[in-house]
Amino acid sequence: MDDAVTTLTGGAADTGTGETADTGSGAAPGAGTEAAAVIGETAATGETAAGGLTTGAVARLLGVAPTTLRSWDRRYGIGPASREGGRHRRWTAADIRLLECMCGLTNAGMPPAEAARAALTTASRERRPRPPSLSDEQGSRGNPPPYSTAPGALPLGRARRECRGLARAAVRLDAHAMDELLTAAIERHGLVAAWESVIMPTLHAVGRKWETAGERYVEVEHLLSWHVSSALRRAASQRRAEPGSGVSLLACTPGESHTLALEALAAGLAQQGLPVRMFGAALPVEAMEEAVRRTGPAAVVLWAQSRSTASRALVARVESIEWGVRGARRRPVVLVAGPGWAGPLPPGARHPSGLCEALDALTVITRR
Repeated sequence: MDDAVTTLTGGAADTGTGETADTGSGAAPGAGTEAAAVIGETAATGETAAGGLTTGAVARLLGVAPTTLRSWDRRYGIGPASREGGRHRRWTAADIRLLECMCGLTNAGMPPAEAARAALTTASRERRPRPPSLSDEQGSRGNPPPYSTAPGALPLGRARRECRGLARAAVRLDAHAMDELLTAAIERHGLVAAWESVIMPTLHAVGRKWETAGERYVEVEHLLSWHVSSALRRAASQRRAEPGSGVSLLACTPGESHTLALEALAAGLAQQGLPVRMFGAALPVEAMEEAVRRTGPAAVVLWAQSRSTASRALVARVESIEWGVRGARRRPVVLVAGPGWAGPLPPGARHPSGLCEALDALTVITRR
């Protein structure tokens, strides 16, 4: 798993990297250190002014709409201790700990007014000096936090915060916040980096939680998947296909219902101005053959999530389809994608390892 930290319930969530994440439900041990580290990381990426985080940065961190934060401030006094120039909110580590407590209580079903009173009482009991943390020492020396050096990767701290914020919005079933966070991630980092460092880790974490929670949180996974799909389609619609390139045909194999990875690939191709036809889940063999003949694609991508839906015979069948006039007939290049194709590949098929590699391969194939 990429460096994802996500929160789904009132407990520590597995991040896929051997770490755990605070859920924000009450005053958890280490919350102060985490909040201080977040401010240090955000300052290094230019998301904060002197004195604390902006409301927008805190909203992304916690997965709460900015309007909700402003409402809590006005109605219940759950707001920053200071304001820049007396007007603009600037949230300190202590302010964020208070918000985390508030979020945890409201997520547990407590009415906002009662949750605010409880959070403020907890905060007043905990106001005592703490020893300086490693993050404080690094900040005082002017050293930025360690960032990933992988090409296209997000800074480690930012990826963690955005995954955590998106997951918290999902568990609250907050549609508006999910739309805002997904759109902001794609616009800020680009589709590929947002998919690999924010969206996919959060989806995986939600899926793991569902698998280990006795069939609970199915509604969280379904709603998050829907909003991810919507965000990808919005990104895909921003650019028209340019003439002169071959078509990429994308489809799930018969019996395969997982489409999000293919939707991310379709959006990535569309953003590059490459024509794409996305046929979605469980395309029957006969329909796939007809689609290939009618569109004459330069490439066909077949997605299989499990081995039970990965058909070598289907690959051979698609590869054999010809179209065009006699004497100049053509066949598609077939790429197989997804974990279902693990092991020996069908003859002639290519298996890109991820979204970036698939985009690179299809760009070369379709622009020949």
